[in-house]
Amino acid sequence: MKKHLSLIMIFTILMLGGLKAFADDSQAALKFFNNYVTAANSYSTTIPSMYSPSAKIIRQVVKPNGELVNVTTNTATYIKQMKISQSVAKARHYTNSYSNITVKPLGNDTYKISSLRQPKGETYKLKTYMIVKKQPNGKWLITEELMQTKEQIFLKYANKK
Repeated sequence: MKKHLSLIMIFTILMLGGLKAFADDSQAALKFFNNYVTAANSYSTTIPSMYSPSAKIIRQVVKPNGELVNVTTNTATYIKQMKISQSVAKARHYTNSYSNITVKPLGNDTYKISSLRQPKGETYKLKTYMIVKKQPNGKWLITEELMQTKEQIFLKYANKK
């Protein structure tokens, strides 16, 4: 009986430790997301370093009729386009606020952070998510990002069928 009780205590300690590690990484992923939002809203030059070089970037265009069209690009193209549009956005004091933020573990030090994004001056909110992965060196990187937009100009980059 004593041995059985000892095994239960050891198992409980290991489980609690594992849950704490999960909670810590979940909180670290959320902290990374919040740092990203702060950096993006202040036009920080650190933004490109927050993306994996092989990240999948999806802009989901919301057409006026409600149809959704995915426009996918790679990290290099996205960073290049971001740098071009950044000066206009900065001059307009464009920022985004985020609500309904959830963090979901996907396994293997990877988390999906979903939220609703509200562009400054707008009343609508758009769906967004990013998948972040903790690297072996402890750094977090965005490996996939989907952001809805009502900007129809992105449709010219859509894959033609």
